[in-house]
Order: sequence, then structure tokens, then C-alpha cells
Amino acid sequence: MAHPQMYDDADPALARLRAIALAFPEAVEKMAFGRPTFRAGRIFAYYGQGQTGHPRPASIQILPDEAERPALLADPRCYIPSYIGPYGWLGLDLSVADPDWQEIAELVDSSYRRIAPARLLAVLAERGSPADRSMDPPERHPEQ
Repeated sequence: MAHPQMYDDADPALARLRAIALAFPEAVEKMAFGRPTFRAGRIFAYYGQGQTGHPRPASIQILPDEAERPALLADPRCYIPSYIGPYGWLGLDLSVADPDWQEIAELVDSSYRRIAPARLLAVLAERGSPADRSMDPPERHPEQ
């Protein structure tokens, strides 16, 4: 039996994650277990995976580089998600503080690099990473 959709497709944080994740070579979005996942062959980011008894609907899960892991675990926004945590995944709870989308782009980049095959890493090296571009939304200027 398929899982029901467990997210709001109009969620602005999900929209920001989509813009980042889908900018990576051959990245696609696919729903799994009722949540959006981002893949390039294998999953490199999830949205909304919480912990047993502690749902975190506004969260991003990434597979960080092992060197980044201790610093991330010391961050109060980060947690070990249920089910995928034992495989090295970490969650970043977006409700704890205002999201730093540049930091999130860099974490997604690191996660992508962990799963991407060599040919996609070559494309990434040639084109540059989405994390190399500013993730700040365009400034709005009041009309004068």
C-alpha cells in the first residue's frame, strides 16, 4: 500500500529546497514513504523526515561528509532522523532558526557528492555547483 502524501506541496521551504536540489545534474524528485526525496540515481536529500514521536515536517535530511558530522551534531538545529539516521543521514530542523539557504545549498552539495557517480561529478565540476551561486532570494525594492 502506498503512503499518503505527508507534506504540503505549496510549502515555501520545500520550494526553496526543490530549487536547490533540482539544479544538480540529473536530479529528480520522487515521493517515497509520503515525503519528497531528491535523487541522482540514489537519494541525496529528503524533506520532512522526523523522529519517532517527534515529527519535523519543516526539515531537510542530508548525508553529510564525515568530517562535517561532528560540527553538525553539535548544532541544536540538527538531529538524527528515524530510520535513515543509522545510515549516516542527519536532519536539519528549519523551525529552530531562520534557514540559511546558502548553508543548506552547501549541505545538499556535500550530500550529492557522496552519492553521485563519477560522470555526474565531472558534470558538476564543469558547470559549477548550485551551492556556488547565491541562494538569497532577489531583493524587492519598494517603488519610488
